[in-house]
Amino acid sequence: MEGIVTASITPERPSTAEGQRGRPLIVTEDEELLDDLLRLCAAAGAEPEVAHGVLTRRGSWESAPLILVGDDSAARLCDRARREGVLLIGRDLDDHGIWQRAVALGADNVAFLPDAETWLVDRIADVAEGVGRQALTIGVIGGRGGAGASTLACALAVTAARSGRRTMLIDGDPLGGGLDVLLGGEGAQGLRWPAFAESRGRVAGSALEESLPELHSLRVLSWDRGDSVVIPASAMRAVLAAARRRGGVVVVDLPRRVDDAAAEALAQIDLGLLVVPAELRAVAAAHRVASTVGMVLRDLRAVVRGPCGPELGDEEIADLLGLPLAGQLPPEPGLADAFEGGEPPGGSPRGPLGRFCAEFWARALADEGGVTA
Repeated sequence: MEGIVTASITPERPSTAEGQRGRPLIVTEDEELLDDLLRLCAAAGAEPEVAHGVLTRRGSWESAPLILVGDDSAARLCDRARREGVLLIGRDLDDHGIWQRAVALGADNVAFLPDAETWLVDRIADVAEGVGRQALTIGVIGGRGGAGASTLACALAVTAARSGRRTMLIDGDPLGGGLDVLLGGEGAQGLRWPAFAESRGRVAGSALEESLPELHSLRVLSWDRGDSVVIPASAMRAVLAAARRRGGVVVVDLPRRVDDAAAEALAQIDLGLLVVPAELRAVAAAHRVASTVGMVLRDLRAVVRGPCGPELGDEEIADLLGLPLAGQLPPEPGLADAFEGGEPPGGSPRGPLGRFCAEFWARALADEGGVTA
């Protein structure tokens, strides 16, 4: 962050309002500052409570998940009970007295406008969305073309949704043909990637979720059937961050070529799965993909797609790639027929693909959000 736009007054501490939706409280008699703060709340999708220098509603100081105090009102609020989530808002970077007023108030941070507007919108939007634990985010990448990464990505999402978890599937590969097709929902109503191509700032997680097609109890962000659209890195960053703030799980189907948008996606992924057919040429191709992806993603693991022969087993393939083994994906006869019949990948919990995904999620979600080996 360039320059001084915010500064922390107190040590980092968990907010008592974490995960709680609510109306932020604005306390100021400065009409110009109030107009600015109302504008920022509107940009964050929040409807604030406003106190013109005096708290008129009993309990508003204690119950508001976030309090924005204008510097003009700081002195008369110093006798209020100390609590988390209080921000002191000023304009003059050269006013050194604001630090003493912030300490007396017990503020977490001092934010100077207009420099801190983006940061402040993010804080307000977190309150509006009730942000709690972020989604566990899994990226799936093919070691070569036709490795089955898109099929696995769909199956992981379908399996997670079937277990009752909030699930979002994001198609990060513009040349993959569209995950909505694999799920049998190419005609489903909802937005596709071109609608988000110009996203630059924060995207509201709830608005994103509600705008996407719902297929098999999960939300899907895919491509339309029109001309290819380049997704800027800023749009990928904004969309994926919004998806993660909704909690649950997010599955991202990634391209093998790491461009700027793919690098942004990789930066937000908790665990990557590299799908590698059990063939020597596929292993050679996957090694190049792993070398590139591994420069951005710390936790990358191999999924070996069988059948494996006696001379090239799953553990040998993982060793050749220098990656931990996430498991062997056995062949599933009749997968194409099931797709023609309207069943998505992983639609049968008793099939090899469904069982693999269920076992994967059981391990990955063992500690409710962490990723276990």
